[in-house]
Amino acid sequence: MENLTRRSLLIGLSTVAFAEAIPTFAASADPLVYIGGYTDKGSKSEGIYAYRWNAGKGELTALGLAAPTPNPSFLAISANHTLLYAANEITSFNGAKDGSVSAFSVDPQSGKLTLLNVVSSGGAGPCNINLDQTGKVALVANYDAGSAATFRVLPGGKLSEHVEDIAYSGHGPNPDRQQSAHAHCATASPDNRYVLINDLGLDRIHVYKLDPATAKLTPGAPPAYYATPDSGPRSLVFHPNGRFCYSTNELSNTVDVLSWDAEAGKLTRIQNLPTAANPTDTKNTAASVVIDREGKSLYVSNRGPENSIAHFRIDHFGGELRFIERVDSGGKIPRHFAIDPSQKWLIVAHQGSNELVILKRDTITGRLEPTGRSYPIDMPTCVLFA
Repeated sequence: MENLTRRSLLIGLSTVAFAEAIPTFAASADPLVYIGGYTDKGSKSEGIYAYRWNAGKGELTALGLAAPTPNPSFLAISANHTLLYAANEITSFNGAKDGSVSAFSVDPQSGKLTLLNVVSSGGAGPCNINLDQTGKVALVANYDAGSAATFRVLPGGKLSEHVEDIAYSGHGPNPDRQQSAHAHCATASPDNRYVLINDLGLDRIHVYKLDPATAKLTPGAPPAYYATPDSGPRSLVFHPNGRFCYSTNELSNTVDVLSWDAEAGKLTRIQNLPTAANPTDTKNTAASVVIDREGKSLYVSNRGPENSIAHFRIDHFGGELRFIERVDSGGKIPRHFAIDPSQKWLIVAHQGSNELVILKRDTITGRLEPTGRSYPIDMPTCVLFA
């Protein structure tokens, strides 16, 4: 269910539903922030919304609807910030049981997005999209279908039809959440030689070799990392040094510390820690994982009764984590969050309380504290700095 540099006009509109606010796009030197979320389930959202971000004050200014599109639950941006891609988490597309992915061009002055094209995601319920390190391959995880797909990024930014559409079979031990495969995250390795697919339903991370010229995948050797049964691998992030990665387990409320053998394409667990204060409470579910630019602090969001952000310190040499603090996220169901480019703030998307919340971050210690600033928006699920 990656990234928060884009959106504070809403301060004076706190009693007005976000979707009813009048879009006022204006040129600014401040970076853009895009918010994706759900447009169904009773939401008033119409698609992707844009903001300007003031890092000096830690404030967002709402620019309005950047582009109408259904259920853009996850977003990705090109390295030059001119192209944006959305996973449309839908279950019906062109008359088939399918989802879609959309490509947009970015107007850096207004924040508006222009639709380039929409293609099948290769399976129902796409919940995650990322680009490889070259920006020429898009990687998609289809949660409902339990499949992973790849796409070539064509000249001009459009997406090709899917090149790969790999469906997984089987189930995990949890009868409610693991009745089938549920691909949840697709990540390219730092050297771009491999792609890792987190599979919440099968308790594993599938590993593939990537050909960036063709977007073709071939199974790695070994082809998968097996997580603890009934753990539910959800989100993954690589450390800046490329030697370690960290995977949140949604069902067990834990984070796996994994060493990464870049030559063999192999993951090995070296540590597993709880992210929630009460990890056995099944109403809590671990969600997003983010590392700061220097690779010193790691943060995990916990949804449910806790609604918290867990903060860990990263050992530079061994990659192990040391728990530092667990702070209130400031809302309900912190689905996703991102650290801003200045590294001084977090923007947290609260799907349950329909708001974005700003947390202040100490750039030396990594510690977080509330600011009291929040911005209403229906069912936000992704924050993306552009």
